[in-house]
Order: sequence, then C-alpha cells, then structure tokens
Amino acid sequence: MSFLSNSGTVHVEVRVKNEFRLSEIRNSLERALLAYFHSASSLPRNLAFVPDIIQIQRQYLESVLLERDNGDGQAWQNTEIKYRFHFYMTQRVEATGGLFPAGGSGDSDDIDSVVSANHVLLPAVQFVGLWENLIYETGLKEKLLKFALSALTFSQHRVDMNVIACNRLLLLHGPPGTGKTSLCKALAQKLAIRTQGSYAYTHLVEINSHSLFSKWFSESGKLVARLFSKISELVADRNNLVCVLIDEVESLAYARSAMSSNEPRDAMRVVNAVLTQLDDIKACPNVLILATSNLAQSIDLAFLDRADMRLFIGYPGMPAIRAIYKGMLAELMTARVLQREALEAEDAEEGLLTQLAERSIGLSGRTLRKLPLLAHAQYTSSDLFELDQKISLSDFLDAMLEALEQHLAEQRLLKIESLEEL
Repeated sequence: MSFLSNSGTVHVEVRVKNEFRLSEIRNSLERALLAYFHSASSLPRNLAFVPDIIQIQRQYLESVLLERDNGDGQAWQNTEIKYRFHFYMTQRVEATGGLFPAGGSGDSDDIDSVVSANHVLLPAVQFVGLWENLIYETGLKEKLLKFALSALTFSQHRVDMNVIACNRLLLLHGPPGTGKTSLCKALAQKLAIRTQGSYAYTHLVEINSHSLFSKWFSESGKLVARLFSKISELVADRNNLVCVLIDEVESLAYARSAMSSNEPRDAMRVVNAVLTQLDDIKACPNVLILATSNLAQSIDLAFLDRADMRLFIGYPGMPAIRAIYKGMLAELMTARVLQREALEAEDAEEGLLTQLAERSIGLSGRTLRKLPLLAHAQYTSSDLFELDQKISLSDFLDAMLEALEQHLAEQRLLKIESLEEL
C-alpha cells in the first residue's frame, strides 16, 4: 500500500472524543461531514475547527482538520475534491518511562538508574495543534511528511535496501530556536494519525543523549546498546510504528575525525555504537529515526551519510514572521486578552504589524513567540492598559514593538560583551 495520495486529495483528520467507540460512529460521522463539506461555501484550511453539523453528530467531535499533501497553493473546488478520512482519539494516558531504565538521579553508580529515553504513545493530547501552529516557508512541512510517508511505503512494499538505499533517517539542522525538535514531534504525531490503517500504535521515543555517557570507562557504549535493545522490543511488534527522536545528535555522533588524541576513547565508542545500532535497526520496516542538530558541521560523516534527507531549518522569512504574529494575536483575541479587531485593516491604517515583522527579520521563531508575554508583562502597568480591560490591537502592537527593541538592544550588548572577553 501507499500512504501518499494524488494532488486532488484532501486529508480530513477527525479527532473524536474519547468516551465514544470509534467503530460505532465512524460511518455516520463520515456521511455527516461529507454532506457538510459539499454544502459549505468555504471551508477552513489547515486549521482545526468544529463543523456546524447536526447536534447528534457534533457531540462526538473534538475537531476537524482539512489538509492537502501539496499545501494550499491551489484553489479547492468541491466538485474535484477527494476526501480521505483519518479518525483518531488522543491517548488517555501517556506511556512514559515503563519500558526504559528510570528511577534515579543519574548520579548513582548503577547505570540502570539513568533515564535513557522518554516514551510517549501517540497521538498524544500535548501535541494536538502543534503541526498547524509551526510556521515555516511554504511546502517545508509537506516535504517532510511526504518523505516520511514515502520511506514507510517503501518498507511496506519490502523494497530491497541493497538495491535502493532507505535508512528511514531524517536530519533537521540549523540554528537554535527554529523549532526543529517541535517539528519532529509534530511529524511523529501526524504519522500516528495518517498511518492508523497499518499500525495499531505509534510510539515516540525521545533519547536523552546526555544520559548515555557514563563516568565509568567503556560503559557509555553499553548504555547505547542497552537503550536500542529496549527500542527493539517495541519494534519487534509489527503493529507498532516507532519514531525515535535523537535531539542534538552531535553529542552522540560527534565527528571522530575531529577528536584529538586527548579525547576520551569512550566518546569514539559511543559514535561507533550509535552507527552500529542504526545499521541494525534499519532492517525493521516499522521504525523512523528523527535527528536534530544545532552543529551539523560537528556530526560524524558516517552518520551524515546514513541520513536519507538532511534539511536546513533556518530563521523565518518575512511571510512566516507575519503568519506567526497573526496567529499569536488571533490567539490573544480568542483568549479575550485583546479586543477583537480586523488585523489587516489595522495594518493597512497604521502599518504596525508590517513594521514589527520587518524589525523581526533574523530572529528565531522561539524568540518571536516570547514577545507577546514580554510586551504584556512590561507595559500593562503603564497608562496604555487597564488590567481588567481588553487591550486594543494598536496599543498592544506598540507594546510588542517596544519589547522587540529592548530585546534587540540586549542582543547588541551581549555581542559587545562577547567581543570584549575575546
């Protein structure tokens, strides 16, 4: 089978409330939603919503999300659309720690006391909405999703890896704060929803890289082998899809060619152990390795060579910055912190959003998402705002501009201090 679809297909991700049996309501919900889609003059795209359908059906729904594999570049015509439904429920209880060594501070002499990985069963409630709210250049998220689904399709079809290389290893690299780790988690969540027909369960195993280094000589390589042995227990059940996330992978796969003669030999053993385990686990068709790095130039070439896709995640450009700001302001309006106003009309009149976005070029998404809180915290005590009243959009944009200017000034000071220390 193939997890991919043609360009005319719209994926409908239907999140159902956990108190209902999915098998009993799936067909009636699908019919009700199809009728609603065909009668609606316009539909929200890439945004979770609760459709206005008859009450007996609506009571089952948490949300509905419509997405296209190739993004939103083409107009949607109801007569052309083929809907592909994905019904799911979020997991009631997280599966954490039970499979992996845990229970200590990491300072014990017993290596079993180290928490080597965090384990979550997907789709998880804490990742709901994460994919939609990560803003990148057009097509980037779709590119990642297509790669992952293609890699799993090759596995499903038992493509000979001796003929066509497919390690199912994805590396995201770039500066800190660009959302690489969040994107990997969101991708795993998306796969859990899209591949339910083939896998009963999807597991996310996030490796704690720092926990795999022991103070005891030669033990670090054993810790790596022991961790992957536990992962293999999950992978052994072909009903499981296992997504392994290695954050800051350069700490485990540091370039051996850059190691000095004074470097602990254990560091080289860790790299060798990681590469060996990756080679072993790729024979299993139901595992996907997701790795991130802030220092791709420090990663061992053998690891880089094993990555099927290496994708640079940089700072957001102007369109992405505007989209991030618009999303945050809309959330504050929904939360009734701001007065509900037409953002585009305000920007056309005063140009504050455009000015804010232009001044924000070169900042990470993580920094951008801090600004509303900083603006609110620093300026709500001034004459601009009353604590118990909603803030006007123009006043809040002014406050965000002031918070941004303060952040940029602090950045310049930090650079000056760094130069003085040199």
